[in-house]
Amino acid sequence: MVGKWRLYKQENNNFLDVDLLKKEVGKQFPFYDFKHNNNTAIFFCRIDKGSLEEKFNLLRESLNKQNYVPILRYEKGEDVIYVIKKPYRKEKSIWINILLIISTIITTIITGSILYIGHNDIWSISDYLIIFNINNLFYGGLLFALPLISILFIHEMGHYFISKKHGIKTSLPFFIPVPPVLPNFNIGTFGALISSHDPMPNKKALFDVGISGPLAGFFVAIPVTIIGLMFSVPTVSTDAIPSEFILGPSILFSLLSGWILNIPYDTSIDLSLTAFAGWIGLLITSINLLPAGQLDGGHIFRAVLGDKQKYAGWIAVIIMIFTGWTFFALIIILLMGMMHPPPLNDNTELDLKRKILFFIALGILILCFIPFPFRII
Repeated sequence: MVGKWRLYKQENNNFLDVDLLKKEVGKQFPFYDFKHNNNTAIFFCRIDKGSLEEKFNLLRESLNKQNYVPILRYEKGEDVIYVIKKPYRKEKSIWINILLIISTIITTIITGSILYIGHNDIWSISDYLIIFNINNLFYGGLLFALPLISILFIHEMGHYFISKKHGIKTSLPFFIPVPPVLPNFNIGTFGALISSHDPMPNKKALFDVGISGPLAGFFVAIPVTIIGLMFSVPTVSTDAIPSEFILGPSILFSLLSGWILNIPYDTSIDLSLTAFAGWIGLLITSINLLPAGQLDGGHIFRAVLGDKQKYAGWIAVIIMIFTGWTFFALIIILLMGMMHPPPLNDNTELDLKRKILFFIALGILILCFIPFPFRII
């Protein structure tokens, strides 16, 4: 998931260098009117749509070196470029990223050990020392932690490298470790995210950064799931075990299960640890593709639909409220919001290749989404 870049939270209130801004903007876009105050310069420009994207990127790069940010909008029949000071942002030490991923590796290995010995949380184990048995830690790490961390890492590095490709300064992944203390359901982590230090320059960059993570993670989660299902076993008994934790299937997971295990659609499966990691990977992919706020799907849908992205977000939230995702829907509404901020250049359109990828991402969302992810019987 890509973190939020707060465009208007300025902590550097130095006056604008008006002469510099007139020179830099004028190189790329002739302007017929100009206004400014201490914080913002406004240029009313004549813009050639054919060269808009190239010239705006040149302007963004040149102003970025001077700690300015240009914002292109089409307002009341006029093309307007706003220029503001680049917000101050304190750099975080890379040691934070390193410590977090080491912590997450530890918590996922411990969680894998607990799952390997047949428990779902630490509270159901009477002898805690068994968790730290070398054999249990090894197989918990190999069969669960390694595939799960791989999916999350590749997902975030997809964002990272595409951000670099578009000249967007961004952080390394911040992993979120979680000790296995939750009742019944633990995976050792709440996922990971990267934080963009620059705003999205245009719709193409917004789309590419948004879709790169889910696609990268998805293509790792598929082989992990397939390998895991090969070592899973269909359950023979139809009698449910009291307090048993049941995972809900997605369309894709059901199709893969039926194909690999040659079983009917509604057959229960005793999942291997690796299949469970694959199930989580596919679930995380679908969550990130939801078209709301700062989720990856919010980036993708905002790039394709523009301001209409908010309607897709509300449709997704309504579906979540009436399925097993009510709590997460409330988090989106209260903390993330429906609206996704526009990129700096919101005027250029996406090409056919990206529009096709949009429908592929939509298909992955539908195939991987689990309406009711888990229940206890």
